[in-house]
Amino acid sequence: MSGTDVWVGSWRPHKPRGPIAALYSSPGPKYALPGATGLNYHDPRKLKAPAFSFGTRHRQFSSDCSPGPGYLVPSNITRIGRDGTPAYSLYSRPNDPQLFQTPGPGRYSPERSGKSAYYSAPAYSLSARSKGFRNDQTPGPAAYMLPSVWGPATVNKTSAPNFSLRGRSKIGSFHEDLQKTPGPGTYRVVDPCTYKHKPPHYSMTGRNSMPGDTTRKTGPGAHHPEQVTFTRIKPPSFSLRNSSF
Repeated sequence: MSGTDVWVGSWRPHKPRGPIAALYSSPGPKYALPGATGLNYHDPRKLKAPAFSFGTRHRQFSSDCSPGPGYLVPSNITRIGRDGTPAYSLYSRPNDPQLFQTPGPGRYSPERSGKSAYYSAPAYSLSARSKGFRNDQTPGPAAYMLPSVWGPATVNKTSAPNFSLRGRSKIGSFHEDLQKTPGPGTYRVVDPCTYKHKPPHYSMTGRNSMPGDTTRKTGPGAHHPEQVTFTRIKPPSFSLRNSSF
């Protein structure tokens, strides 16, 4: 078999003339489209509405025009300027300026120049996986789950009607009192004697005792008529008492 029978057509494989994107690994769908809201990084293909911002107060309103009467005028300042009295101050002696010290031949290390000074063979090192590949955690087949076919939340299946038993709600039912009005038993019945003829009323009271004198009276034995002397002649009577000098 000749070499012309292997390839069909006039096309023959050749080296690419320039870089092809298929030869390089791409990050995949990692980049997102620019946003259509906000001021920064706005999508240039979208219409951008006018944006307004609240700026700070202007500088001329925040700065003071004059120090006010709170500053102290030095005593050597007159209305025509500084007075002509000479003034001196004591300072330490300044240090002599250090001259630039040129490094000698021993300061240089040509053996450490590396690849910039002499030819070196290619060197390779084994390093860890880059940060971009380590953070790109693609989910596996077990991470996805098919939607459930039970209940009303089905995606691609026909759901049968569902019913649930719930308690009776007081909101919207027949016994909900929307006006909050009192019933007939809330009001007190008015006495008929208020708006009709009032008949006589009788009451049963206790027995009342007759009025009388409740003071205590002395009996015949409480009196001593034999001790009364102003109604008859009384003989003289004497008593013995202590004499005092």
